[in-house]
Amino acid sequence: MRISLRHTSIAILLAAFGSSLPLLAAEKWPPAPDTEWRLHGNDWGEQRHSTLQQVDTDNVDQLGLAWSFNMYTRRGIEATPLMVDGTLYVSGSWSMVYALDAKSGELKWFYNPEVDRAFLAKGCCDAVNRGVAYADGMVFVGTYDGRLVALNAKDGAVIWDVQTTDREQPYTITGAPRIAGDKVVIGNGGAELGVRGYVSAYDIKTGKMAWRFYTVPGNPADGFERPELEMAAKTWTGEWWKWGGGGTVWDSMVYDPELDLLYIGVGNGSPWNQSLRSPGGGDNLFLTSIVALRPDTGEYVWHYQTTPGETWDYTATQHMILADLEVDGKLRKVLMQAPKNGFFYVLDRSSGELLSAEAYSAMTWASGVDMKTGRPVETPNARVFDGKNVSLPSNAGAHNWHPMSFHPGTGLVYIPQLTIPIRFLQATNERDRQPGQGYWNTGFDRMGNVVEDIPNLEEVLAQVYTSQLLAWDPLTQSARWSTDVGLLGGGGVLSTAGNLVFSGNATGQLNAYNASTGEELWSFDAQTMVMAAPVSYAIDGVQYVAVAAGFGGGAAAEAGPLFHGRKIPNLSRVLVFKLGGEATLPPVPDQERAMPKPEPVTASADAVTQGQVLYQRHCSYCHGDSMRTGGLTPDLRYSGKAVHDIWQDILLEGVLSARGMISFAPYLDEKQSEAIRQYVLTEANKLYQRQQAAASARQ
Repeated sequence: MRISLRHTSIAILLAAFGSSLPLLAAEKWPPAPDTEWRLHGNDWGEQRHSTLQQVDTDNVDQLGLAWSFNMYTRRGIEATPLMVDGTLYVSGSWSMVYALDAKSGELKWFYNPEVDRAFLAKGCCDAVNRGVAYADGMVFVGTYDGRLVALNAKDGAVIWDVQTTDREQPYTITGAPRIAGDKVVIGNGGAELGVRGYVSAYDIKTGKMAWRFYTVPGNPADGFERPELEMAAKTWTGEWWKWGGGGTVWDSMVYDPELDLLYIGVGNGSPWNQSLRSPGGGDNLFLTSIVALRPDTGEYVWHYQTTPGETWDYTATQHMILADLEVDGKLRKVLMQAPKNGFFYVLDRSSGELLSAEAYSAMTWASGVDMKTGRPVETPNARVFDGKNVSLPSNAGAHNWHPMSFHPGTGLVYIPQLTIPIRFLQATNERDRQPGQGYWNTGFDRMGNVVEDIPNLEEVLAQVYTSQLLAWDPLTQSARWSTDVGLLGGGGVLSTAGNLVFSGNATGQLNAYNASTGEELWSFDAQTMVMAAPVSYAIDGVQYVAVAAGFGGGAAAEAGPLFHGRKIPNLSRVLVFKLGGEATLPPVPDQERAMPKPEPVTASADAVTQGQVLYQRHCSYCHGDSMRTGGLTPDLRYSGKAVHDIWQDILLEGVLSARGMISFAPYLDEKQSEAIRQYVLTEANKLYQRQQAAASARQ
């Protein structure tokens, strides 16, 4: 009896003490009002600012992991999660959608659109997805193979599924849909492979297409879909339609319900090199433009072109933010954008009038923007593509897709800024100077991207390529503060009323900064890349910060040399934090890999050189320049005998199409395929000898 009473007493004491824990926590951290994150950018202006302030500059150092969820794939993760009615909706690679309990991380349902992996060859920048949209109890996702799917938010059941693209053409979808009234709007990508861009709107309930707006004109002989395209055609020359033209709306769109306007950001030309697609020059509308449309009809209202005659891949698809700012003593409804070209623009979003534009990043292509004409003032060497002239920004841009944030309290826009120079080399190969679809053709020779074969390549590149989290004042058009975020830039940004800015980076950290000063206040080792923008929500008085993290994206494939040797784990996760969180992540998997001894090279030096040229033209976009893969795709230098034995079957027969490695028979013959193999063996032997020498030195 005594033992029983003692246990009962202890149970009563524990129960009493336990019941006081929430109260003690509430006294330590005042409860936060329940707050959702229902829209891609949180509010209609896509400011990506949270009004929550339970987590602030004084206590952010007590932020800990509340829970994590491992996704089912191992590719790039770029999605902004949504939180609606206690459920976190997040998309992963291959357009998969996860519905998670926002407090516990428990999986409620999962949707797999079953995208054919061969579509990987139709995209430029990994099988990523930047998020879903929510409306009327439905979750909408664009799939990599060009579909728009409406799901029941409660159980993930498919309500409707429509194909928005021609599956025979190299279109993909990686961007998040947007809700505009009773329409859901979606764009697409594929300009690097020769398509014509457009944006489409669908009825939310039925999935029936309401309208389509093409961003570049087609063949004039076929007529024009809309009157403004006839106007746009006058800014093109030659037979641009045979090249596709480009102008894909692959990321940013924003809807203003007050003005009932939909703003779309238009991408680069196809090919990039204007001298091929429009040999007589011209502005090439509506490339690299912000275009305002009526969401009910797709009717054109106004446009502003950031880079007339685009030729560097300077897209205007980057994040757009709507705000009301006092400009020159007058309250203006503005749209702000920091596109790839390096200028920060403030436009009147009612009319498209340019209010201000200043460089937020170093550049060589322009000296400023003429406020009378709204046009950039190009430098004399801006269009010199001899493989020696340095272009800055590069095609990666001064700011890429990673969302920025506007903090109404500080009045600052926080931009993930890049400084990456490049040397473009005019294409001389006849194939690259002819229009075509389905293969990479930028109009520039990829040999211009060959990197030196030196042991300390990563250290050298780190001296050249820099990146900052930049706090930008849109009124004075000047930087308030900046902080270095490591090689290849920071991730998307969240600002909060706790005077905090959250942003991840490519080397595996999620960081919190003082929004006023830029001082780093907190850091968490995410073990993998954090490219996507965090979000914040509150349930039952607790504020959470959530981010989707995962290694991959275009930079990890195409810009392999920047990641090569950094051994960033290829993980895909959802990470959710709260004050006092005590969850932990498992240890990082071992990244070391033994290199098999390569077979000897049997080809001539000329054949190996030809193999290098062919590799750069066909393989480098996924396997990295000069075979310096970032780790997203296999490092071909590590290929063993089993791979080399079926080399021709892989390259020409497509035996690995189910993994995304399609047949290159339309572009290569058996002799050329073997030349690439001999180049791979040459590089493999160099690396093997270097590793053996290093091992001997350690002994």
